[in-house]
Amino acid sequence: MSKYPSVLMRAGEDRRLRQGHPWAFSNEILMEPATKALPPGSPVVLRAAGGDALGVATFNPHSLIAARLVCSNGDARLDRSLIEDRLATALQLRTRLYAGVPHYRLVHAEADGLPGLIVDRYGDVCVVQANTAGVDRLTDDILAALDAVVAPSAVLLKNDSPARKLEGLQLETRIVKGEVPGPIDLIENGARFVCDPAGGQKTGWFFDQRDNRAMVAGFAEGARVLDTYAYAGGFGVLAAVNGAAEVHLVDRSQPALDLARQSAELNGVAARCHVTRTEIFDELARLDKLRERFDIVICDPPAFVKSRKDLKPGAQGYRKMTRLAAPLVVKSGLLFVASCSHLVDPPLFAEQVKRGLHDAGRDARVLRATGAGMDHPVHPSLPETAYLKGLLLALD
Repeated sequence: MSKYPSVLMRAGEDRRLRQGHPWAFSNEILMEPATKALPPGSPVVLRAAGGDALGVATFNPHSLIAARLVCSNGDARLDRSLIEDRLATALQLRTRLYAGVPHYRLVHAEADGLPGLIVDRYGDVCVVQANTAGVDRLTDDILAALDAVVAPSAVLLKNDSPARKLEGLQLETRIVKGEVPGPIDLIENGARFVCDPAGGQKTGWFFDQRDNRAMVAGFAEGARVLDTYAYAGGFGVLAAVNGAAEVHLVDRSQPALDLARQSAELNGVAARCHVTRTEIFDELARLDKLRERFDIVICDPPAFVKSRKDLKPGAQGYRKMTRLAAPLVVKSGLLFVASCSHLVDPPLFAEQVKRGLHDAGRDARVLRATGAGMDHPVHPSLPETAYLKGLLLALD
């Protein structure tokens, strides 16, 4: 029998969990004094009001998402052995997806059975994010399991996500194994790129757009391409590698553009890649005033909506972005727009893009609605975690 303390749900609040949902919210739990006193991140047995065990979870009495179910077996132990098993399963899937190219998201939180944990792999370097109190308490076991299953030469803890603040955790970035000597190389879609796990955004690279980059690059032969919010050049440099005649990479971050330039040089396409540091909306308006036109325009911004209070103005940002980008696309050209704001669902995103096209006076056809790559699986009971949305449009 498990020796973990029990946490009781309120009467009638266990239906979602019995149907496979892995979260219990604080207002669904009977917050007795002993329950409130549990240290954040404690392993617990989550029980229905009648006492039936729903499974073992990590628990944080101070968080809105109070319990995150790890295993439906109430006798399970949250230890290194369980983590090794989940890691091995995750590794087996990624090996099948990207045989011989160990550059991918290795662990995608709930979808890989490890709620709150992100692990991105760059060959022999792994970047770990512990985004919940439960995962944070398990850090030593996670690192030991990662050594046993993957044996990376270096591991970076990139615990700088705003999600940690919601869990009452401190932000930190530190190397816990080996060395991470600044920017490192990675391989994606047959091209070489440079990223900065320690100093860059998130874990240094956005593997979630892998398939979308390949899709857009498939149309790049001979094209004039504008890649806005270019970051380290994932879309634009790959377009150049696939034969684009001219690529313009625009971002507000000089360090990101420096990485993009290095990636272009690594792939022998630097002469066709031009970088500009500026604010994106201003640049889109400037280019239109100059009557600049492109065969392909890419808009892959950071999240415009980071909290529910920002939903309306943030969602309207996608409308404005589309309105400014659409005029720059030649007739029968392509526009790819994306949103990584998890609070903006696909219908809302599509509606804002539609309105932006209307504002710009452009007709369009949706060629494909996309999401993240297969190394970012979605938990079937958490459709809201399908955060990435993309639309590939042919403009008339």
